[in-house]
Order: sequence, then structure tokens, then C-alpha cells
Amino acid sequence: MTQEITTKPNAVELNAQEVRKLDKKQIGIQEIVDSLKGAADDIGQISELSSEEKLLVAQFFASLLKLMKPLSSAIPVSISALPIEIGNVSQAHIDPTGHLALSFGDGHFELKDLDEDKNRDLMIAVVGDIMPKFKGLTSAAKRRVENRIKFLSSVTKEMQKSSDALFEVMSNSEK
Repeated sequence: MTQEITTKPNAVELNAQEVRKLDKKQIGIQEIVDSLKGAADDIGQISELSSEEKLLVAQFFASLLKLMKPLSSAIPVSISALPIEIGNVSQAHIDPTGHLALSFGDGHFELKDLDEDKNRDLMIAVVGDIMPKFKGLTSAAKRRVENRIKFLSSVTKEMQKSSDALFEVMSNSEK
């Protein structure tokens, strides 16, 4: 009878241990399933956000083309604004279509299309660098127009005075 008593608690203990192991496995499985569901949600959002990003990038470069075309064929990009992974860049310029021209210290040249998904982080770095420079281009263009107006205004006033005087003289001599 003593044997029976000792085996019964061991059997109950084993069953309780097995139940705890099963509970742990179920918790582990549930955590994995919840994690996968969360990842699926993130993937869906990444897809939506990527579509939105693609549209915004296209609109950005269409606007850049319209704005930059009359002002400049290229804007220089500071080497310090570029990620180190790009390499030993000696010069960089962005054109109105969103292409980044890179000249390297060893003499080779690369053209990167900043519209491509793989270049989005590079695009953000370049845009952050060129926007203040773009403002400088627009200010310079405005000053050029203002200077032309100032010049033309002065010259036109003098020409009008002279033409009016000449017209007066010619009109009086014909009478």
C-alpha cells in the first residue's frame, strides 16, 4: 500500500508537469501566431505606404522639373550630405529630372535615378541639401529680373522723353 501511495502522487505530478509544458507550448504558439498577425498588418501598411510614397516622389520630381528647368540645368550637391556608403565622391549634381550625377576620385562617373525605390534614402539626403540652394537660385533669378526692369525702366523713360521731343520737332517742321 505504501507503494501505491507513492506512485499515485508521482503520476499526478507528472500529469501536472505535462499540463504546464502544454500550457507553455500553447502560450509560445499563441505568441508566434500573434507576432505573425502583427507582421502581416505591418506588411499591408508597408504596401499602402509604399504606394503613397511612390506617388509623392513622382509629384515631387514633376514639380522639381517645372521649377528648376528655367533656373538651372543642375544644382550642386554637397559631398558631406551624401552617405559614406556612396564612396569617394569628388563632385555631385542633381538635374531637373531627379538624376544624381556622381564623379568619383578615381575618375569614374555614376548616374543614380533618385526616383527608384532603392535610392529613396539617398533622395532624402540630396533634397535636404539642395532646397536651400534652390532658394538661392530663385532669389538670384528674381534679382536678375529686377535689375533688368530697373535698367529698362530708366532707359525707356529717357527714350520716351527723346522720342516725344523728336516727334514734337518733326511735327512742327512739317507744318
